[in-house]
Amino acid sequence: MYPQPKSNLIPNTLEFETEPFVKREGFREYDVRWLYPEEINLAGIHLLGVALANQLAEVGKTEIVTGHDFRSYSSAIKAALITGMMSGGASVHDIGLALSPMAYFAQFDLDVPAVAMVTASHNENGWTGVKMGSSPPLTFGPEEIENLRDRIFSGELAARSGGSYHYVEGNAKRYMDDLTSRNPFTRKLKAVVACGNGTAGPFVPKVLKRLGIEVVPLHCDLDHTFPNHNPNPEDLTMLNALADAVLNAEADIGLAFDGDGDRCGVVDNEGHKIFADKVGVLIARDLSSMRPDAQFVVDIKSTSLFLTDPQLLKNGAQTEYWKTGHSHIKRRLFEVGALAGFEKSGHYFFNPPLGRGYDDGLVSALAILDLLEHNCTNTMADLVRSLPQTWSTPTMAPHCPDNQKYCVVGRAVDHFLSLAVNGGHLAGQKVRETITVNGIRLVLEDGTWGLIRASSNKPELVVVVESPQSEENMHTMFAVINNWLSEQPEVGEYNQKI
Repeated sequence: MYPQPKSNLIPNTLEFETEPFVKREGFREYDVRWLYPEEINLAGIHLLGVALANQLAEVGKTEIVTGHDFRSYSSAIKAALITGMMSGGASVHDIGLALSPMAYFAQFDLDVPAVAMVTASHNENGWTGVKMGSSPPLTFGPEEIENLRDRIFSGELAARSGGSYHYVEGNAKRYMDDLTSRNPFTRKLKAVVACGNGTAGPFVPKVLKRLGIEVVPLHCDLDHTFPNHNPNPEDLTMLNALADAVLNAEADIGLAFDGDGDRCGVVDNEGHKIFADKVGVLIARDLSSMRPDAQFVVDIKSTSLFLTDPQLLKNGAQTEYWKTGHSHIKRRLFEVGALAGFEKSGHYFFNPPLGRGYDDGLVSALAILDLLEHNCTNTMADLVRSLPQTWSTPTMAPHCPDNQKYCVVGRAVDHFLSLAVNGGHLAGQKVRETITVNGIRLVLEDGTWGLIRASSNKPELVVVVESPQSEENMHTMFAVINNWLSEQPEVGEYNQKI
């Protein structure tokens, strides 16, 4: 038996060094993330490993792939996780420093059912976390994460025999060889590749160069202090730096990768920052032109163009809006057999034959470059201009504590649903549709919409607004949402505003 973790230990104390410490709030919808060491210690990570091994053993799965991203403490976190998983009876296959998609690839390559990838993804320094799964290409959802949390706090974890450790040689090479087994690009393309000094730096430029792309690297050297900006392709600081580099290099495109390499952001040849959902529409156009009646899954934050774009309608494409989050989208993709899935955050998913169903920033980049290859007389800016115009905000994130954010969203759903049902008006219009699969998305008569949901991995809410009619309507809809949120005492400052 293992001790129950404490939830209020202070770093640099005897208790912190001798007792397990885990904050409950770190168990999120589809992965686990904590500030380290403010919210978890290495003994707490060890308990997480034991709990994961116990949970997997109950369904007959004892082999686990693990790897770690490039942060100063990630290798220590992984070592504690490994000892925990081995103590719980697991056979651990360690692929070393890796991107998250490298760990997912290793599940297929090694025929190992489970994965535990140590990464805080795009979160700022100080964060750590683990992405987990037991049936490739899927990763844990809320039920599995809650099960894991309850095990850890139950004090009923069990040591099991049979644990072992195996270091896996050459995983990165096999991963890159797999990606470059296709035909190289015939169109001469220059791409600025931005990695934010994160884990993607040693790998992404090599793959693209092998496929014939002229690569201009931007912040591709490893530096876990992230001296330039966070490796987050939704962050305007990263995208602004990429835009400047694209213009200076006269490149055809800019590609931005997040801290663990499962997302890809885009800047066009004219230096415009293109939201990932709009890029998703372009990829969906390209794929559905070759595969009529293609089915797609997109997250609730994504543009309404997936339903209204004339070319997608002509191709017979069908799109379903679903819960935000890489785990939710790839599970839905798997369930319905859709060709591809897209998130506004830049997570893209491709089922066979295009991919293996998991999110991989490099596979996404190749799909974007294929788009340019197939439209060889057009620039990226030309392709973006071919889309019907909409006015949309970035993903905005007002602060809201983890233990209060879902209550606030629940009140928002009740308030706006009541208004819609009773025929009330928002921004001078009736509400045409409400989507409550994940928070609430309010669609007005003219197609303008606004979303309020809880962030799955940070103490924040998520707000997105789009209008197909005018920038003024976008601002008016944002004002409606912002005015209501400003009256909620739990809601704080935004990370950015429009």
